[in-house]
Amino acid sequence: MKSKSAYLAERIRSVFLNGTFIANTNYKDQILHLDLKTALIKIAGCNCIYELVYHVNYYIQGLNHFLKDGELTISDTFSFPTNLTPSEDEWEQLKHNFLAAVEVFALRIEQLDQDILTSTFVKKEYGDFERNIDGQIEHAYYHLGQIVLLKKIITSHNGVF
Repeated sequence: MKSKSAYLAERIRSVFLNGTFIANTNYKDQILHLDLKTALIKIAGCNCIYELVYHVNYYIQGLNHFLKDGELTISDTFSFPTNLTPSEDEWEQLKHNFLAAVEVFALRIEQLDQDILTSTFVKKEYGDFERNIDGQIEHAYYHLGQIVLLKKIITSHNGVF
C-alpha cells in the first residue's frame, strides 16, 4: 500500500509532468513546446499563459524553499510577473525551472513523514500540510484548465486578436 506522501507526490507529478487522468493533459504537455508569442497573447482581460506559468511556478518555488528551509516567504502580492516583455530565452528558462522545481517538490512531498501531513502548516489557520498540498494540486488544475482553454481559443483564432 502506498503511503499518503507517495500518493500526493504521484498526484503532483500527474498534474504537472506526466498525467492524463483528470484533465487528459498536464503542464509539461501544454507548455514544453509553446512559443513565447503564443504564451503572451492576452484574451478579454484574462491572464496570459506566461502569467499563469509564472504564477504557479512562484508558489512551487516558494513551497520548495519552505520544505527545505522551514521559512514561508511567498506572498500573493508577488505571484504574478511585473515584466510582460520577457525574451524567448527567459521564457525557455522559466519553463525549464518550473518543470525542474515541480520534480523537486514531488520528491520533497514523497519524503515527508506521515506524521508531518497532519501537523500544522506554518499557522493553525492555514490547516495541516496535507490540506495545503491538496490545495496546491487543486490550484494547479484550476490554472491548467485556464491554459488549455486559452490555447484552444488562440488556436481557433490563429493567434490573431
